[in-house]
Amino acid sequence: MDDNSSASRRLDASTTLEQATVTAVASVQTPERAAQRAQSRAHIQAHLQRGERRREETDRKILQATLQIVASQGIGAVTIEEVARRSGVAKTTIYRRYRNTDDMMHRLRTMQWPESILDTADLEPNRGNLRRMLESITSQFDEEIGLKAVGVVLSASNGYFEQIVAQVIQPVKQHVSDFFIRGQQEGVFRSGLDLGFIFATIIGSMMANHALTEETSASWAVKMTDLLWPMIAA
Repeated sequence: MDDNSSASRRLDASTTLEQATVTAVASVQTPERAAQRAQSRAHIQAHLQRGERRREETDRKILQATLQIVASQGIGAVTIEEVARRSGVAKTTIYRRYRNTDDMMHRLRTMQWPESILDTADLEPNRGNLRRMLESITSQFDEEIGLKAVGVVLSASNGYFEQIVAQVIQPVKQHVSDFFIRGQQEGVFRSGLDLGFIFATIIGSMMANHALTEETSASWAVKMTDLLWPMIAA
């Protein structure tokens, strides 16, 4: 009986040692295994980031379409069906994000828009860079809210789109002002320029060009530069 008990204990000990050895071996992280795990985590992270970018892009399509409807037909014309038609996003997808048009309009008024991609800090104040800046302004507004919507956003008198003005339009205005101020300091532009009026002139011309002509943004930028330069050059 004692011999059997001793044998049993030795067997249990041997089994436990074997299991511990297997566990220890399995837990050893070889360089290859570490690389595989790192690659797997990177793939998962990349997948999540792609999903987030797709969601953000879908939201932007929906809200840009909403703003375009407001710009062309008024707030009362905004419906889920029309937003789906203009944005190319399925109604079921829109309903997963927004309960109704009121919810959509609230999101449009309060959403966080991306920081301005227009940065004039590295642009030397000269005629060529003035043209480049004008073309960049057109591209940015067109991509973010649509050129037609710029006028609606700026002309709203009840603060309805004040967040869009603050996040999309005011930063661009500041970058444009910084460009002209540097030019004045360097003697490229005349002193005493009315920078607010110049920006308003640029925006007005940009919207009129979009509404009344078939000029490209690049062609408009060239003509606007030709118009502005004699008035601003020192």
